Amino acid sequence: MINITKILLIAFAFTLMGCGAYFNQPVGPQKARIGEISSQTKRLESLPEPAEPIIVGVYNFKDQTGQYKSIEAGSTFSTAITQGATTILVKALEDSKWFRPIERENLSNLLNERNIIETTRAQYTNPNDKNAQRLSPLLFAGILLEGGVVSYDTNILTGGAGARYFGVGGSTQYRQDRITVYLRAISTKSGEVLKTVYVSKTILSQAVDVGIFRYVNFKRLLEAETGFTKNEPTQLAVQAAIEKAVEMLVIEGVQDKLWSTKEGAEKNKELVDGYLYDKELDESTGLYERAFQKRNNKHTINFAVGSTYMDGDYSSAEQDFKVEAGYTYNFTPMFSAGYDIQLFRLYSTPQIRYWWLSQNLDLKLRVLPHDKFSPILYGGPGFMNFVDNSPSKFLQRLDGFFKVKGGLGLQYQLSERLSLELHGDFNKVFSDKIDNELQGKRDDYYYNFGFGINYNFGFGNKRTESNNDN
Repeated sequence: MINITKILLIAFAFTLMGCGAYFNQPVGPQKARIGEISSQTKRLESLPEPAEPIIVGVYNFKDQTGQYKSIEAGSTFSTAITQGATTILVKALEDSKWFRPIERENLSNLLNERNIIETTRAQYTNPNDKNAQRLSPLLFAGILLEGGVVSYDTNILTGGAGARYFGVGGSTQYRQDRITVYLRAISTKSGEVLKTVYVSKTILSQAVDVGIFRYVNFKRLLEAETGFTKNEPTQLAVQAAIEKAVEMLVIEGVQDKLWSTKEGAEKNKELVDGYLYDKELDESTGLYERAFQKRNNKHTINFAVGSTYMDGDYSSAEQDFKVEAGYTYNFTPMFSAGYDIQLFRLYSTPQIRYWWLSQNLDLKLRVLPHDKFSPILYGGPGFMNFVDNSPSKFLQRLDGFFKVKGGLGLQYQLSERLSLELHGDFNKVFSDKIDNELQGKRDDYYYNFGFGINYNFGFGNKRTESNNDN
């Protein structure tokens, strides 16, 4: 038992080697440092130069959620997200180099200070001095930026896993929150909303703990535990979302010809094309980071190989070979109907090992129709014929058998046209003669297992689009 404990402790130590947060625990005060930047900050700074920077004003880009920080017990008046979103937005506008932000959040402070300067100069400057300096006029914004953090959704995804054996085990938990940011550009000349963009960002929290609690010897109890919790800073999530919104505002403005890059039309097209590709990927991804597949094809042909297993009157049955081909018509991405033909051999005994030809009609249900990876359920009637060249006298008198089948499988989409499929089904034959042995009242059964490839064609929407283009 002590050896088992040692093995588990060694395994526990190796498990912790993959936990970076565990081995970077703070052991003392840390000095002030420059604020962290994200990959989104780098993308913003790498934007091409504008033909002319745009003067913009930001009065208040605020938290519109009204949510307070959640705690396990008691109450708190701390807000769930930062109240400094305006400051973060102004910094993102500067980093992009596309905008010249002017002070509007604390405009009253600016105007008061200008009044102080003018009053002081009026009192202490010679009125006959013709070279007296005057304050420069304030810049005015051609565009106002409005919006804010409109939602903060907590616990949109939670989960975990754990195991414990004889007092030794561990567990892990995770939680995902989500913030949503809207940003719009407004023309100060006409009041028209020129462009609105929308960005969401998830916030991840993780917890891992491992412990042992057991007797290692008589009257000797070993107890140990360790773990860590890792929370993504909400402020950095807000920053990343706002920076992404600024990037989208720049590129969509270029797309709508509101402004342009310094290099002109060719660079504009390159920038917009890259953005549209990223946008298509983002729009095809669901709330829980699930890739959305269109699946607008009407027809599918499939080929598969596999094995069969006989469940009849003999206990000596073994797996044997199967090959199949089929066609499926897709009514919707979820529901379809198909026909397939199978050539296989059923092994009951070394002497009773015959070839069969089976034809089947199936109704199919794709459980997750727009996911890359989806379970499938199928079933329907069929008919099987004996095709061996040298059958026994008993089977020579048989024309065929009716049957029904039901099965399930897993399908993985490789591309728009190709997918892989792993499946297995149960086939009930309405006869006890399949294994050349009549015994009891129970009919014969067999199982099919297969792995194959599907080819999709007949994309109706594409044809419609091409006809419209013509």
